[in-house]
Amino acid sequence: MMDIPYICGVTFAPFAPAGSFLQEKARQSIKLMKERINANFVILVPTGVQDTPQSEMICYSSDATMADDELRAMIEYAQSLGLRVALKPTVNCKNGTWRAHINFFDEDVPCEPKWSNWFASYMDFQCHYAKMAQETGCEMHIAGCEMVMSERREAEWRQTISEIRREFRGLVSYNTDKYQEHNVKWWDCVDVISSSGYYPLHDWENQLDRIEAVVRKVQKPFFFAEAGCMSVAGSKDVPNDWSVKGAVDLKGQADWYRAMFKACAGRDWVNGFALWSWTHDLYDPSQAGRQGDYELYAKPAERIVGEYYSVKG
Repeated sequence: MMDIPYICGVTFAPFAPAGSFLQEKARQSIKLMKERINANFVILVPTGVQDTPQSEMICYSSDATMADDELRAMIEYAQSLGLRVALKPTVNCKNGTWRAHINFFDEDVPCEPKWSNWFASYMDFQCHYAKMAQETGCEMHIAGCEMVMSERREAEWRQTISEIRREFRGLVSYNTDKYQEHNVKWWDCVDVISSSGYYPLHDWENQLDRIEAVVRKVQKPFFFAEAGCMSVAGSKDVPNDWSVKGAVDLKGQADWYRAMFKACAGRDWVNGFALWSWTHDLYDPSQAGRQGDYELYAKPAERIVGEYYSVKG
């Protein structure tokens, strides 16, 4: 199994719209992120948008997507701070449907939207950023995130990875969703397996046992390209559910991070995390106790992350 350096990472400003990275506060935020939690790795997430889960065309040139020049500048700034950088171009639906539900008929039907058209647009989207990743010296390109209903289309995903490799010569990964690690049949064509680690506080050992069987079989490095828990009461039991409502619970978030790190520390095949998330527009630290979201800044969970990363980095 190939070795990769341990990833003490964070997902920074996911899906930031155009202009976000042009602001000085964005640079100050990523600098603080590195300093406060001892990060050595960052994932940047340019978004592509399609109208609905059945739309065939993906747009990445609107104001919903950070401009190429500002993304390049942020990559270079992150690298100047000593951060290793990954790009993870990710598709979202304008109507709010989660991208995992993007889906079409398995056989083309006249007058119906088609996988063939969607994958052609998806490959164009991925290759655009793969070329940028190559030109800017990124360490990794992650070929999508949580595209659950599409993952059965093995031939198209293999072709997508192949096209990405024409543009990018670094490490290629794909971020499957929680509970799906064993369902991807084409792990052999990527360099690094990654998934979203949103598992209940008391279920980490069980889920790690399941994922370990996949990693041992495929013999590829693994890391959690996402992992996080909201600082909201109840989130530690269903950390994948961003719709949970309740009182702010800073302790629950901290407890969740402590449990995840404890469980993963005993698994030598877990090569790190890119935690969700760290915003480009930080709130005043005095307001951290009012933030019921996935953010880490100035919360007790941030200290737990910093301590763990200082040991592992």
